[in-house]
Amino acid sequence: MEVTDALVQRVAELAKLRFDAQEMESIKQDLKRMIDFVDQLNDLDTDGEEPLIFVSPHANVWRDDQPGKDITQEEALRNAPKKDSDYFKVPKVMGREEQ
Repeated sequence: MEVTDALVQRVAELAKLRFDAQEMESIKQDLKRMIDFVDQLNDLDTDGEEPLIFVSPHANVWRDDQPGKDITQEEALRNAPKKDSDYFKVPKVMGREEQ
């Protein structure tokens, strides 16, 4: 697979990343090395190997719900970096302009 500037730019756009020209070249070289590394898998002889469908032989292993110790609102807010009487305060993430 050929790694072009257009490919790196497209991946950067999808990942919402911005690079200057020097960073772009570095990312391009890193991506080439990663693809070359993964391409080595094509050289492996996998004839007779069963495909791995599940990593674990267990499926849907559930545990019973166990009641635990609840903490009070005061205890929950005790170490909060920012709070407003009864609530945690967090930075606004919705409705802001892209920078």
